[in-house]
Amino acid sequence: MNQQKILNVLFLCTHNSARSILAEALLTHMGRGRFKGFSAGSSPRDKQQPNPLALEVLQKEGIAIDGLHSKSWDVFALADAPHMDLVITVCDNAAGEVCPYWPGQPATAHWGYEDPSAGEGSEDEKRIAFLKTLHMIRRRLEIFIHLPVASLSKMALQQSARELAKP
Repeated sequence: MNQQKILNVLFLCTHNSARSILAEALLTHMGRGRFKGFSAGSSPRDKQQPNPLALEVLQKEGIAIDGLHSKSWDVFALADAPHMDLVITVCDNAAGEVCPYWPGQPATAHWGYEDPSAGEGSEDEKRIAFLKTLHMIRRRLEIFIHLPVASLSKMALQQSARELAKP
């Protein structure tokens, strides 16, 4: 039996409370054992938690939220951290920051999304912003998870992930 390698993808944002959390849960859900999502923040606030609207939107879409929590990207630079195959920044702030050294030097890409928690408005308007962000991430991930295995070498993976960032 051909045992296929699971590709680990780390999604980075500044606080690790909205976009990166959505992407982590969504990739793990959609990846069906081929992909595992992780997320972290460059500077999560003290006692940072995932945004309640992010968790609500995920649950309403039937996506598991068990184990989702905000954490610093430093966790993934430790020697005992899971090996990452790809690191994707999902906010422009994190994309411009100097990242820590990632063991194994994974492929990198940037998929920028507006922060759904930054907008003003009613709870329903904010909920809609989170849902729109989730759907934008889902569109990219639909293409990404269906790439042929040959496209998933480190260089091809990086090129493919970066191509998906283009409008």
